[in-house]
Amino acid sequence: MTLSVCMIVRDEEAVLARCLDGIKDIADEIIIVDTGSVDTTAAIAAKYTDKVYFFKWTDDFSAARNYSFSLAGGDYVMWLDADDVVTEENAAAIRALVDGGGFDAAYLKYAARTDGEVSFVYFRERIFLRSLSPLWEGAVHEAITPRGRLVWSDAVIFHEKVRENAPLRNLRIYQGKIARGEKLSPREKFYYGRELFFNSMPRECIAVLSDYLGGDGWVENRVEACRTMYRAYMSLGDERSALNCIFAAFALSYPRAEECCALGGYFLGKEQFAPAIYWFERALASRERAEDGGFVSTDCLGYIPAINLAVIYDRMGDYARANEYNELAGSFRPNDAAYLSNKRYFGDRLARPSAAPQPPDNLSD
Repeated sequence: MTLSVCMIVRDEEAVLARCLDGIKDIADEIIIVDTGSVDTTAAIAAKYTDKVYFFKWTDDFSAARNYSFSLAGGDYVMWLDADDVVTEENAAAIRALVDGGGFDAAYLKYAARTDGEVSFVYFRERIFLRSLSPLWEGAVHEAITPRGRLVWSDAVIFHEKVRENAPLRNLRIYQGKIARGEKLSPREKFYYGRELFFNSMPRECIAVLSDYLGGDGWVENRVEACRTMYRAYMSLGDERSALNCIFAAFALSYPRAEECCALGGYFLGKEQFAPAIYWFERALASRERAEDGGFVSTDCLGYIPAINLAVIYDRMGDYARANEYNELAGSFRPNDAAYLSNKRYFGDRLARPSAAPQPPDNLSD
């Protein structure tokens, strides 16, 4: 079975070679669609493939991706972004998956990684049987609805940004649709509400996501909408409404580690240690997995509750237990500055109980 890797790019000279180096040996063809670069992106792409095309940008990611897929000739088509990274091990797993065939669409783990640390993981539709004509939908946060025989692979695509997206880009696209009288789908309302929050418009975010939650939508998006509204209300100083959003998320599904950490941080901020301990321990005990279909914050499953429990037990004077939790935090992030600073602090504290060294760092939010 043959594999076409399709990408849409724009001004990606800083990362494109890194991405293409990871898949050049497993792709039967590489298709690059440039949507308006003014840097050396197209020249870099030409070093890896002779299939470099140009597409006029229309504020529609699906249009560009569908054009890239239309140029593919492989049995399977796979998409990547320029700031994605495919390691040698994962490239081999992708090649083996394609060679085996027998599926119509494959989900692969998508892991956000910064400085080698993964903070966020979820499964994303990634490889499709081309003969089924997979279709991208949505001007922003575009997606394909997979059908047929689906598989979930162990292969991981790492998403490693070196720069932020253009300010207001996604928000502008959504607001352009609204200005043209186009009705947003439930999924678009969800992402529009999040864009409003990310662009420091909490009241508008709350209005849009409240409307979204009044209708239909994927349960994982609904849970995430509650989390986003929690942060929006907290930014406005409305703690009661913020907490109600967390409890609304509990009504939709079981308590996830991210909500537990939010409650732990809330109670820690009020020096209410008993409930803070309870919720951070619930986060550590969570068994949620990306395989279950949700958006999983790996930090909330381990590092964040552990480092905050170290802080709590330090404030309670239980330095031995605080040190244990700090070591647990270090098992998740061995090079973390807060963990290393705390390690020195607890070493001094346990060696000289009467000393008063600098208290530990935490990440309560």
